[in-house]
Amino acid sequence: MSVNFRFIEATPDEVFAVLANGWLYPSWVVGASRMRDVDDAWPGEGSRIFHSFGVWPFLINDTTSVLEWDPPRHMKIKARGWPIGEAHVTLDVKPRRDGCVVRIGEDAVRGPGRFIPAPLRQSMLHARNIETLQRLAYLAEGGATAN
Repeated sequence: MSVNFRFIEATPDEVFAVLANGWLYPSWVVGASRMRDVDDAWPGEGSRIFHSFGVWPFLINDTTSVLEWDPPRHMKIKARGWPIGEAHVTLDVKPRRDGCVVRIGEDAVRGPGRFIPAPLRQSMLHARNIETLQRLAYLAEGGATAN
């Protein structure tokens, strides 16, 4: 499993406000390019968001579903990206002075992506999730969900 950490100058509640807004998903997830729909129950366990990944005109429609939701501490999702496969992604948030630390863990669980040798797969996910956490930080610190 690839694991990344980042200090974010926002509260855990502010980070989870971003995560709770399914329409923001492509704003913080590297590779997601647009949203098509969000279940009314999002981010409840079992709910889904409908997104596309890739670059136009090579877009693939797929879904991400919530496996665990325990704000403002923990979220686990199943991100689908066929034909590459599926991954489990966990986000754990711990308060720290003047902000919080966010830990993201990700690994392939189904499909051809599982057969990429672990060291190569982990280094690709690690590099991608550096940017994912950067984007999440911009949104949480910038008040993306403020009314």
